[in-house]
Amino acid sequence: MFLGIHHVAIICSDYEMSKQFYTSKLDFVVADEIWRAERQSWKCDLRHGPVQIELFSFPAPPSRPTRPEACGLRHLAFSVDSVEATARLLRARGVEVEPIRIDPHTGRPFTFIADPDGLPIEFYEDGA
Repeated sequence: MFLGIHHVAIICSDYEMSKQFYTSKLDFVVADEIWRAERQSWKCDLRHGPVQIELFSFPAPPSRPTRPEACGLRHLAFSVDSVEATARLLRARGVEVEPIRIDPHTGRPFTFIADPDGLPIEFYEDGA
């Protein structure tokens, strides 16, 4: 029935800042970008390999409570070859990276960052 996740949609408070973050810090590329006048909203399709994010702007969106954890999407997680190398690259790009931890169930390393609106983003070492 399902082939995979098609995209993840993110509403941001500062469209240009978020677009800059996802493109310059996480290496996504802009695949398409449109202004939707009827909604006073930008929609930007960002791609990184098979991963697609739809980035939206809306006038005055409410803040997303993340701490303490709230109902809804908890975080976005990306598979990486090396969490250590990813963390090193992100730090070099000026991104604050949490300490690397080990998943007690799989023994795999992982870490988190936050996007400009505080959305938690996890990097999980894929053992494939």
